[in-house]
Amino acid sequence: MRDHGASFGIGFVAGLRSMTACAALTVASAEGRTRGTIIPSGPAARSLAVAAALAEIAGDKMPFAPDRRIPPSFALRLVIGAVGGWALAGRRAAPEAGALAGLAGAAAGTLLGRAARGPDSRHAAGRAYGFAEDAAAVALAAAVVASAERREGA
Repeated sequence: MRDHGASFGIGFVAGLRSMTACAALTVASAEGRTRGTIIPSGPAARSLAVAAALAEIAGDKMPFAPDRRIPPSFALRLVIGAVGGWALAGRRAAPEAGALAGLAGAAAGTLLGRAARGPDSRHAAGRAYGFAEDAAAVALAAAVVASAERREGA
């Protein structure tokens, strides 16, 4: 399970905050903790990903923010989770299994995050749950990046 923990974790983050997962993946790539070169790691990529994550965090509190379970949003979260799971699969793990773990994490994060948050962000309670979800996503993303294995030659 250790070989797939980071994969599931980054998927879960993608389910909570998709762009936070992208930002975490660019940091992991810059630290040599990802498989292959599919994840960009340059300063511009990291800056763009962090800006997108902050914009998503702010936009999520708006009354017009779409539900994360609508098909395009849900599909994007699944794709980010699968790619991130593949990229963070442990050395002894099959990358395909990492992708499946990331996909499962994204589905779980999407559905559990929405259930825990409740339906309404227009009221103070909904926004408070949103801020708690933000904090959980950022903390989990940092833990996932820290736990991901370093690759040889990094």
